[in-house]
Amino acid sequence: MASDETRIEIGRQATRKGPNWFIGLLWFIFVGSWLSALWSIVAWALIVSIVGLPLGLVMLNRMPQITTLRPPLELGNGERLAQPFWLWRTLYFLLIGWWLSFVWMTVAWAFGATLLGIPVAIWMWNRVPRVTTLARY
Repeated sequence: MASDETRIEIGRQATRKGPNWFIGLLWFIFVGSWLSALWSIVAWALIVSIVGLPLGLVMLNRMPQITTLRPPLELGNGERLAQPFWLWRTLYFLLIGWWLSFVWMTVAWAFGATLLGIPVAIWMWNRVPRVTTLARY
């Protein structure tokens, strides 16, 4: 079983190709913290416009990459993780995800503004796709 609440079939190797944790931390401190705030604002403006909803959701699902350079988890043959049924993800987003992710990102950004809160902020930013649309990342 891999980390980040992800279950993978036995016999499959999950990998996450990307920079190590120290580079991700430096990126977060110098670039990711302010870029993620701008990214969130643009994504939410797109979501509210309804026309930009698909692009806004893609942007929110890319939040871990923007914040800490964390790439998606891939299985050994290049496949991505299986996602929950699209209807459940849609209903969740319409009823809960759109407002909960806004609160979640606001709290994450507040944690990131303090030195001691950075680990919590990074943990929260890495879960934005899950909170927004139940996407497995």
